[in-house]
Amino acid sequence: MDLIKKVSCSFLIIWTGLSSADNHLITPFEQGNGNQTAEYQQVIDFYQQLAIRFNNISIETVGMTDIGLPLHKVTLKPENTYNENETDSDHLTLLINNGIHPGEPDGIDATMMLFRDFADGSLKAPKNTVLVTIPVYNVGGALNRNTSTRTNQNGPESYGFRGNARNYDLNRDFIKADTLNTRAFMTIFHTVDPDVFVDNHVSNGADYQYTLTHLMTQHNKLGGEIGDYLKQTFQPKLEKNLAVNGWPMTPYVNVFNRPPDEGFSQFFDSPRYSTGYTNLFNTLGMMLETHMLKPYKQRVRGTYAFLKAVVEQVDQDSINIKKLRQQAFNRFQIGQDYPLKWQLVDDEFTMIDFLGYESQIIKSEVTGLKRLKYNREKPFKKKIPYQDIYEPTLTVTIPKAYVIPQGWHDVIDLLELNRIEMRRLEKDTLLTVESYKIYDYSTNEDVYEGHYFHDTVQLKKSVQQVQFRAGDYYIPSHQKGLRYLLETLEPEAMDSFFRWNFFDSILSQKEGFSPYVWEDKAAKLLSDNPDLKLQFEDKKRSDEDFAKNAYLQLKWLHQHSEHRETAYRQYPVYRLN
Repeated sequence: MDLIKKVSCSFLIIWTGLSSADNHLITPFEQGNGNQTAEYQQVIDFYQQLAIRFNNISIETVGMTDIGLPLHKVTLKPENTYNENETDSDHLTLLINNGIHPGEPDGIDATMMLFRDFADGSLKAPKNTVLVTIPVYNVGGALNRNTSTRTNQNGPESYGFRGNARNYDLNRDFIKADTLNTRAFMTIFHTVDPDVFVDNHVSNGADYQYTLTHLMTQHNKLGGEIGDYLKQTFQPKLEKNLAVNGWPMTPYVNVFNRPPDEGFSQFFDSPRYSTGYTNLFNTLGMMLETHMLKPYKQRVRGTYAFLKAVVEQVDQDSINIKKLRQQAFNRFQIGQDYPLKWQLVDDEFTMIDFLGYESQIIKSEVTGLKRLKYNREKPFKKKIPYQDIYEPTLTVTIPKAYVIPQGWHDVIDLLELNRIEMRRLEKDTLLTVESYKIYDYSTNEDVYEGHYFHDTVQLKKSVQQVQFRAGDYYIPSHQKGLRYLLETLEPEAMDSFFRWNFFDSILSQKEGFSPYVWEDKAAKLLSDNPDLKLQFEDKKRSDEDFAKNAYLQLKWLHQHSEHRETAYRQYPVYRLN
């Protein structure tokens, strides 16, 4: 039997609480035919009504978004479990993010119903967990409503747009933080300090039987005991619980325009993505990816079932999860190696049961060439290889501290927003530091989310004495935000500030030379420096392009003279080891 037909049998088991909700607390999704999603203001109005009706629900605004409206944070606290000595920190905290891509609104509707059902008693509310949700993260995108931009998606009838008010994809913005939305998110995230994070999405990609797929934080990158717990305990238990209740689930099907029959690998969530960012603070994260081609009603109900299962599971294991997370903050120490880059281990895989559809390559009626087609009349269940093991390819030794000159205020602002502890030097100070020169780099030719991203970085490292000024920033490594520091300030890291163009002003020279003036000085330089002359002649013999270009030769000599600019390619973040 097709999985869609099987799942429909489980709706009455999973879907509880609707009869007890009065007309004022029925969501637009429930009022319609199952193919409508709430508009932005309807979502906010709904949560405001919940906060009025129930003492354990609150709603507040935090910061501003690019559309000129604030971000909202809704909190549901366990009722009757607090005593006068307890605080939020005594409970596990779960943060649910919705509408980062408003054309994928499944989580918006499901979370509205979940909070209501916990509040009115239709569902047994968690005892050990504080639930927090951002009802609609991409407010501008949610207000930019349309019926056509989700080409691959089966409903709802109308929905928001992926880009925000400045046309940024917010799920690529968690390091560069170009948007007010992201900065407001960071304020919420660090205020809530979630132990567990869920980001609700809808997939693109292959066709298969599942309604639900998950994209867990990459467990090797999360690392240590909490990474093992995520892979070996949390994920299989969640998959089993959902399957028992009629919602079988598989890892996110990470393929494009090919059938998944031959297997696939886990998507690697670097820090630009939401779960990659939350990972830097040792938060156990997961994305839900419902399948784009399933009916909208089915996707929303599946999202509801997933969130309900996650809440139940973390509530039962809250003490252990909080303990593992606290241990993770002590995992990396000064002087140890920290992984900056990762690669998939090709020869390690697990055979997993997969519920798919048979596919074939046929002639396209559009192009006359070959195309892929799935046959939903031929579902299958078979074992396929799944790869989710990554290993480090580059590490860096954790320094005692970083020092950043005060002029780099855009970087300092983001460090402060992410609660990084730092102090300002009280007086001019000479320090012995490890210094980086940008020896070489390459840049993507196409613009990507408002930037020309630096794909590769090569460094030349040295130990120097550097004079710092009063007011420059001393940033100790021994702190909660260590991983964020390393991933942003080490230029070779996958999503470092350098790669995202925060330091591009060091990549161009500010002074120059006139060849007819420099010619005579260059001749004297070679005459006075026999060793330099040998290097110069060697380079001409080994580099044909260099030998044919007079200006390149004069530029090379200029760079090897007293006239070179010390600021050129000098990375302005220094390490104290």
